[in-house]
Amino acid sequence: MRNVFPFIQHSAFHIPHSKKFLFLRFDFTDMNILYQLNDDDCFFPPADRANKDGLLAFGGDLSPQRLVVAYANGIFPWYSEDEPLLWWSLDPRLIIRPGEMRVSKSLRRTIKSGKFDVRIDTNFREVMLHCAETPRKDQDGTWIQDEMVEAYCELHDLGIAHSFETYQDGELVGGLYGVSIGKVFFGESMFHTVTDASKVAFYHLHQFLQEHGFKLIDCQQETEHLMSLGAYSIPRKDFIDELKVLTKEATLAGNWGTNDFEELYLNIQQPEKLRFRAYNMDEDVALSND
Repeated sequence: MRNVFPFIQHSAFHIPHSKKFLFLRFDFTDMNILYQLNDDDCFFPPADRANKDGLLAFGGDLSPQRLVVAYANGIFPWYSEDEPLLWWSLDPRLIIRPGEMRVSKSLRRTIKSGKFDVRIDTNFREVMLHCAETPRKDQDGTWIQDEMVEAYCELHDLGIAHSFETYQDGELVGGLYGVSIGKVFFGESMFHTVTDASKVAFYHLHQFLQEHGFKLIDCQQETEHLMSLGAYSIPRKDFIDELKVLTKEATLAGNWGTNDFEELYLNIQQPEKLRFRAYNMDEDVALSND
């Protein structure tokens, strides 16, 4: 079997085929232990070591392998322009399971009306840029920095990040993007410039994931928008326990829109023993990853 990516163990077989950000200023000396990631590996402290706000670590980079390991372990990057690269794992975690989406009568009418054209994986970068540029209530600025756009576009080129796009009269008016590992889709952000455009994109994502045997959609944190679609919160421990099983299954990598994808097994395993610099203790700390 061909080894497509450096972090892939082996391929199985070929198949033809919003975040609401609060800009915080951190006093690192007044927090629980904050871990500094190592430059010579892509490993993370266990997610349950995050503080009460969900902040776990800082540093590292946005390389494809580090991002894949992060998501598979319930961790994601989230920072503003004048902050270091911060890594989070929230408790509780907002999720929705394929098959559980709540579709209102009005949304169902909109879907059936054909007013929107939905495409998959045809305009990933533009979806990200629209997510970054669309004004949001109670949000001044964006966490989607230029380096983040480039990092996720690289994941998209590798067939691991995907976009669902809603068009009206040929214009991109809504969409979402996220990362797929095993049987989990990790949603990152969504936008709309026309009413219901992002909900329609989410509906088609939900249908695609259900058809392909996905078990979990990570929505990260509570928003009224996602909860209106049936999302609900679970304890982080339960979320991590599910990831340990579901992310070890084959990842549907490739272009989901053209059905040009294959099942790949990603190397997401972390060693049992880890060592990181504890930033606000100024010493190294050994951790057990069990």
